[in-house]
Amino acid sequence: MTPRRLAGRYELTEPLGKGGMGEVWAGQDTALGGRRVAVKLLHTDRLASLSGTTDPEELRRRFLREARATARIDHPGLVGVHDAGSEGGELYLVMQLIDGCDLADHLAEHDPYPWQWAVATLAQLCSALAAVHAVEIVHRDLKPGNVMIRMDGRVTVLDLGIAAVRGEQEETRLTRTGALLGTPVYMAPEQAVGGPPVGPAADLYALGAIGYELLTGTPPFRAPNAAGLLYKKLHEEPPPLQHLRPDIPPALAALVHRLLAKDPFGRPADTHEVFAALAPLLPGPGPTGAPPAVPMDPTRPFAHPMAPWPATRPRAREQDLSAVVEEVRRLLAQHRYAEAAELLSHTLPRAAARYGRHSPVVRTLRKQYAATLMDTGQYARALPEIQWLLQDFGTERGPYDPTVVQLRADEAECLRRLGHH
Repeated sequence: MTPRRLAGRYELTEPLGKGGMGEVWAGQDTALGGRRVAVKLLHTDRLASLSGTTDPEELRRRFLREARATARIDHPGLVGVHDAGSEGGELYLVMQLIDGCDLADHLAEHDPYPWQWAVATLAQLCSALAAVHAVEIVHRDLKPGNVMIRMDGRVTVLDLGIAAVRGEQEETRLTRTGALLGTPVYMAPEQAVGGPPVGPAADLYALGAIGYELLTGTPPFRAPNAAGLLYKKLHEEPPPLQHLRPDIPPALAALVHRLLAKDPFGRPADTHEVFAALAPLLPGPGPTGAPPAVPMDPTRPFAHPMAPWPATRPRAREQDLSAVVEEVRRLLAQHRYAEAAELLSHTLPRAAARYGRHSPVVRTLRKQYAATLMDTGQYARALPEIQWLLQDFGTERGPYDPTVVQLRADEAECLRRLGHH
């Protein structure tokens, strides 16, 4: 069975993740020499329920118009949009494929998170959001899972998939007004209660929720369901940051709590004001010469601006693991799932011993292993891998995270296939 191809040029090679509105695949642009891309496939039935229209042509028109609006934003902290279209009743978005570690995994690997890293991450997110807001767009779903830390410390926002375009001359909202979209943990109170379209202040609230989680290891509010979260957002205050992290500067704690103000008018005026408050806490340029090669250090772009990433050779064991990962990708691209599963089963223990059981690389390998086992019908072997991932991601991200939701669906499918009800 040959890999799926879209528009005659985009070859889908491996799944990267699923969400409420679609799924994302890694792929290759065969028209440009096999350039690696990320392709987001959108479920038209889900979009129809959110947009208030079932007309496929109207959905396609809205989608392409919104894709054009987001593609015109040029900023190094935003994932690049290469192409958009529809095929066979399915909408697709072709984007730059970013290598690195998502912010949720990065936080899990560095506990407690250095406050200097939190400042640098928030400052880079401010810069990206300023570009988004400058063209009258509101992100509406900023969260750690939508943020990638690259090897050289650059922060990239991955997804504008449910962004709202607010310009007066062009109404490009793909979803209808009042639809509850976003991730409840990071959602501003005014966004959670519905009503009029939210503004940039909702993204500032999400920025504050991310900052709070980076500094404490937990979101500002936790509850077993969305209703409980909303009640806390409307009626309670998060525990004071300085009680939980006495080592952070008082100015940083005050800024994060301002960002979490219940009233949008109680938050900073815009991202420029937030960045100005963060600037005195950022590191200045370091000494000339080769900067330290600390991977995924978000302060590096400030301490060593424009410095190239050191061209060091990986150690032998790292080279071996990298070769294994490439071999797994090759086998999956050729739909040789049983061979890929066997190779992953031998690789996981080595990777866990090298990087730690909770490291991003081990999580990625385990997710791929579980998916491959399910694809080959080995549900008894897949179930414990999925349940391990569920415990790991569920504890860290909460029950509403898209990865956790998908893992629960995979767990239910395994149990069903094994005859458990």
